[in-house]
Amino acid sequence: MLHEVNFQSFNQRDQVHGWIYVPACKPKGIVQIIHGFGEHSRRYLHMIVSFMDAGYIVAADDHVGHGKTAMANDTWGDWGDAGCHTMMEDEHKLHDLVVEKYPDLPYFLFGHSMGSFITRDYAAKYGDHLAGITICGTAGIFRGADTAETALQKAVDDGKGKESDPQFTAELLGWMCERCGDVSIGNEWICADPYVQKDHAEDPFDAFTKPTTNQSLLYFVQMMQVIIGTQWAEKVPTDLPIYNIGGDQDPVGEYGKGVYEVSNWLYQTGHSVTTKVYSGYRHEIHNYASIKNDVEAGIIQFMNHVLD
Repeated sequence: MLHEVNFQSFNQRDQVHGWIYVPACKPKGIVQIIHGFGEHSRRYLHMIVSFMDAGYIVAADDHVGHGKTAMANDTWGDWGDAGCHTMMEDEHKLHDLVVEKYPDLPYFLFGHSMGSFITRDYAAKYGDHLAGITICGTAGIFRGADTAETALQKAVDDGKGKESDPQFTAELLGWMCERCGDVSIGNEWICADPYVQKDHAEDPFDAFTKPTTNQSLLYFVQMMQVIIGTQWAEKVPTDLPIYNIGGDQDPVGEYGKGVYEVSNWLYQTGHSVTTKVYSGYRHEIHNYASIKNDVEAGIIQFMNHVLD
């Protein structure tokens, strides 16, 4: 069964578009998938089917400025004016909508890349009603974020918040192909598979190659900044099970270093964290044909273990 839903964004402007995928069996839990910067939730169909086959209801939406939400509202790359917690609050709205339809089931989050930042922000505010979270392709201290925040804040203060200066995106993300050898598309850092790169670059629902406003990029950087260190980790309930996964050739996680930074912040504040780093793989470990089944099986095993 598939429900297509929409709801008003925290930004009070957009209608967020989402979906609830229900397996043809008695569900044992719910997983909410939170996608990354510039992409959309249908890029996770393989994972959605795997989770459904394992007995989980799956919920997902397209963030403001992204995918079908951006297309329907004509707001590509513009996240509104409500600040860096907008997407996190939208995910909470989706959670409440799903729980209203399917109450009394354990509720998990899976967040990839920017989605992992949103998941971490969510857990710090609403973690008490979660059964567990998986963060994938996350970052510790993001390279250049401090400098970018200062420059972007100046642009916004100068009245250029709704403009899109490609130089800001280049400075913030342009270094990510530094270990990728020959670069032709510019997204090679996501996955070594050229077919995944091509699919990502040519997807009409993919906002990655579309301009993002200076104000939205500022929110993106600020989103990273509010989930740093033990001051963030101590806001997350200590009894919340956490699974932290990534690739050791992922620049977002500084080639494994950032993944362990996050786990160490959590360990230092009394949390139980399982960390798994896949050797030789870039950002989208869930899109490599050679390991995506194992990645999904690991997430399912984590959730099943929580429910045991």
